[in-house]
Amino acid sequence: MAERIALSLFLLGLVACILGGFQILYALAFGLVCFVVYGLLKKHTPRQMIVMMLDGIRGAKNILIIFLLIGILTSVWRSSGTIPYLIYHAVQVLNPGFFVLYTFLLCCMMSFLMGTSFGTAATMGVVCMMISRSLGIDPVFAGGAILAGSYFGDRCSPMSSSALLVSELTDTNIYDNIRRMLKTAAVPFALSCLLYLMARGASPQTGAVASLDLFREHFNLPFVVALPALLIILLSLFRVPVKRTMLLSILAAGVICLTVQKIPLAQLLPSLLLGYESPNAELAALLNGGGILSMARVAGIILISTSYFGIFKQTQLLTEVHRLVEASASKITPFGSVLFTSVVMSAISCNQTLATMLTFQMCDSILPDRKKLAIALEDTVIVVAPLIPWSIAGGMPLTTVGAPTASIWFAFYLFLLPVFSFGAELLLNGKNKRATAEKGMKPSHNPEENK
Repeated sequence: MAERIALSLFLLGLVACILGGFQILYALAFGLVCFVVYGLLKKHTPRQMIVMMLDGIRGAKNILIIFLLIGILTSVWRSSGTIPYLIYHAVQVLNPGFFVLYTFLLCCMMSFLMGTSFGTAATMGVVCMMISRSLGIDPVFAGGAILAGSYFGDRCSPMSSSALLVSELTDTNIYDNIRRMLKTAAVPFALSCLLYLMARGASPQTGAVASLDLFREHFNLPFVVALPALLIILLSLFRVPVKRTMLLSILAAGVICLTVQKIPLAQLLPSLLLGYESPNAELAALLNGGGILSMARVAGIILISTSYFGIFKQTQLLTEVHRLVEASASKITPFGSVLFTSVVMSAISCNQTLATMLTFQMCDSILPDRKKLAIALEDTVIVVAPLIPWSIAGGMPLTTVGAPTASIWFAFYLFLLPVFSFGAELLLNGKNKRATAEKGMKPSHNPEENK
């Protein structure tokens, strides 16, 4: 009963914040209070509760470092002229009518190279959004394409931390998993390309394209200013770790700021914290943003939500949910049960890493085949997490590129992948049941035998 009350209060707080337009941090903080009180009622000491929370937060260390680097990168790329250079030249060669599709494909490529959705959004995503705005394309369409493309590689890149996490949890080979992921992704990917080709976005505005002359007026744009972006691509090809790649790109951009753009160090350093700000109003509308402080809200969400994991693990708060998951497997198929669980866990945890770990914990017993469980996790929780409006998984990339939350509805690939996989599971399950019936055998109650 206490478990239900704690979870219900948290969900009520979450719904209240969403409907009331309040920051999701308030709901997460309220949830933390509910879970801590639950732990105390279960005879855990205050000291034990603090240790549980710290255990969960320690797992977020690398993510927080990446947030710090992303904040600096998105500011210094603006100041160095890297983003203005890429926008200025891309607009002149790309067909504006197909740019939403280009955005999806470019972000797919970059995320596969880098293996991170956050890093992709901070680099290729920011550039694509800037170009989209310059062309007069609706940010909702562009944001959806960026979000979907950023998670293409986050799911199936050999460098992806989420792909590595799934392979470690399930004790499977990451390259075998990637081969299976590419097979299940083929149809959803093709359909997504078709939808982005049809979407196109708004008609390009001539005035918006003409405003790119502002870049020439306010920046020096020799080829060397593209070096920070080239470093990201080249180092990713050689599988240099993401944090090191981003740091080298930041250093290169910083040198360009001082030498090519002639920005004083006393002006550059504050911009790394506060973000790039142009004194020109027209340029500011296109380019302002970035900085470490732009990551503060999402860092807070990660800190609070990851503290949940230690509490859930030590207090057995989700035991009743686990029983519900096991019971649902025979009714909606094992994959359907994993999908349902991934939605619930993504909504509760508010980030992809914790949602993945909790979904694995809840579904471990319903899919004994480790390979099937691995691909089920990749086709559900990895792409479902960014579809939760209050989750950091989707909120972080959209915040980084300056896209509205409504962009989630246009992240077609993230919807199509689990829906297609679930449909395929239902068809296969139905086919096996008909074959069993034709043989005059009673269908097994074991979900694995009916697959």
